[in-house]
Amino acid sequence: MDKPIVGILHPGSMGAAVAACAAANATAVLWCAAGRRAASVARAEEFGLTPVATLPGLLDRSDIVISLCPPAAAEDLARDVAAHGFAGVYVEANAISPERASRIAGLLEPAATVVDGGVVGSPPVRGKTPTLYLSGPTTATSRVEALFAGTAVQTTTLGTEIGKASALKLSYATFQKTSRVLVALAVGMARKHGVDQELIEVASRRTESYLAEPEYVAKTAARAWRWGPELDEAAEALAAAGLPPEMLRAAASTLARWDDVKDVSELTLADALARLARP
Repeated sequence: MDKPIVGILHPGSMGAAVAACAAANATAVLWCAAGRRAASVARAEEFGLTPVATLPGLLDRSDIVISLCPPAAAEDLARDVAAHGFAGVYVEANAISPERASRIAGLLEPAATVVDGGVVGSPPVRGKTPTLYLSGPTTATSRVEALFAGTAVQTTTLGTEIGKASALKLSYATFQKTSRVLVALAVGMARKHGVDQELIEVASRRTESYLAEPEYVAKTAARAWRWGPELDEAAEALAAAGLPPEMLRAAASTLARWDDVKDVSELTLADALARLARP
């Protein structure tokens, strides 16, 4: 198979590094210089990307376009690409909802073939090996897999349904990103009272990720009746320390959906999740 020409929209820290990996199996990797900041220009030059003056110029030459931009810009960018009538493979690799991914596919199809994507991990530099999860038409996902074969970007295809890759990315980000914010709040509260080192010592005794223990969700539901008020108290403590309490108040509100299963030991994960999704 001939090596494709690839366009990257746009070379941020993730996009530029991913594009550089794609260059191993591409004839060229293009980027659009119009309206980009000096930092983008520097990154593109650092990773050896080929500048193109305009978006239409990039789209006319590209067989595969990879969109890696701020999530809020993803749909408008796709709309611009659709307006040009791009007819290649469009990899929607932004951290967006499955619903937005489906809308973007609707904008671009049938002229283009859309692949839903989600990158989990850090940019592929200095030994980092993120995974690009894919879902969409088999012929298109196979082309994207081939594009990154043998590079630091690993690929995994989840199926043919648009939205699956985005759902996995956001499901993981829901835990990973929020957990970092919770660390900041916990350490901030502890530091206010001079016990931050002790907190870190307590936490160091447990290194496993709660995300790998979904069976514990049922136990959480059974204990929600007392965990919710505890988090309300913690929210008050955060506010008293000058830290934002809203996240813990929201967690307490979430726990309240399980108030009717107080100490129900036989509750299953499926039961707990069904109650959590109930209005």
